[in-house]
Amino acid sequence: MGEAAELKVGIIEDQPRIREGLKSLIDGTAGYRCVGAFGSMEEALAQLSREVPQVMLVDIGLPGMSGIDGTRRLTALHPGLSVLMLSVYEDDRRIFEALCAGACGYLLKKTPPARLLESLTEAVGGGSPMSPEVARRVVSLFREFRPPDKADYQLTPHEVRILALLVEGHNYKTAADELNVSINTIRFHMRSIYDKLQVHSKSEAVSKALRNRLVR
Repeated sequence: MGEAAELKVGIIEDQPRIREGLKSLIDGTAGYRCVGAFGSMEEALAQLSREVPQVMLVDIGLPGMSGIDGTRRLTALHPGLSVLMLSVYEDDRRIFEALCAGACGYLLKKTPPARLLESLTEAVGGGSPMSPEVARRVVSLFREFRPPDKADYQLTPHEVRILALLVEGHNYKTAADELNVSINTIRFHMRSIYDKLQVHSKSEAVSKALRNRLVR
């Protein structure tokens, strides 16, 4: 696989052993290349313009600016960048805040290397990879809460179903397969969802659905 086809990955992790281990895994796997490994969010923000990755692995518990606060900055500065959280934490608050901040997915650090690499590709392809434990917590959150009365964006039942699939981690293709429709049909409905929610990306739509409890 040539350089043009390599998936460019960045890492923000304050523990040198973990950071170097991730870098070695990525650089040692055909089709992946680490374009930056940083020990803090501040360091990443200062140097990221040299070569912006397609997907960034971000730890939450960083010195200085947290991974969650940094994700808001990263997604604002680089809208095309997919941010994938990689954390030891699996509590509701951090998961919820990370996804609302713009993260496209959430993996635990115990994720096997092969699954981590798959998740990087999935994130860049529009998916929302999550560790099974995290996905269960997300589903549980939606079961526990009902949408507030004011969160009415005039979404149709079909649009809500598509949005729910995206929240569960589906991408356009797998959502189309789940609903037995074409991917173009999903894209058509997503344009309507974007207009109604006043967002511009799938991660923003998922974040708004989480914040406003738009799906059950």
